[in-house]
Amino acid sequence: MSESSSSAMGPRVGLMGGSFDPVHSAHVALAESALRHLPLDEVRWIPVGQAWQKARRLADANHRAAMVQAAIAHEPRFVLDLVEVQREGPSFTLDTVRALQAARPEASEWVLIIGLDQYLNLPSWQGWQELLQRVTLAVATREPFEPEPPQALRAFPHRMVHLPMAPQAVSSTEVRERLAGGESPESLAPGLIPVSVARYIANHQLYAPGAPR
Repeated sequence: MSESSSSAMGPRVGLMGGSFDPVHSAHVALAESALRHLPLDEVRWIPVGQAWQKARRLADANHRAAMVQAAIAHEPRFVLDLVEVQREGPSFTLDTVRALQAARPEASEWVLIIGLDQYLNLPSWQGWQELLQRVTLAVATREPFEPEPPQALRAFPHRMVHLPMAPQAVSSTEVRERLAGGESPESLAPGLIPVSVARYIANHQLYAPGAPR
């Protein structure tokens, strides 16, 4: 599809949600893969406000949002969206999609960018059936691997595209544990976290041994 025809139909919007505690290199690689392989006009990064599926306490939302802003500054089609941070109560993806679609009725398609683990766990999400009616799923997979959807998803028609992704051996948990173990943020960049995020973490002394959250 050409850029002109996409514009005529209305913008195609990608959505990247997560705790981003902290945002890491695999998050950025996934969003960049979406821009390369899908005709998206933008990708909105949405830090979670109150994560209903996580028992642990997250870093302050202002810090998590600032780290995302630092990580995405290089790409003008990446946009930080604080819709969940600014909304009270648990952050359900369905509520977020409803709000964004109501605010931007001109958009022609909404693409939810997720990892394979999220896809396999999707039937546990609040209102997942309605969510699947509202979005196209873009699922990160290693080519030529075809994920086997859970039984519930097989029984529920949904739109899905595959995002080719090389294996990314990085997680927010690993980053936090290594920083809490005394490693410097700079030592984790750029392999695990972007340089700009490492700089922010160091400046604000996040995730260090004994650091307040």
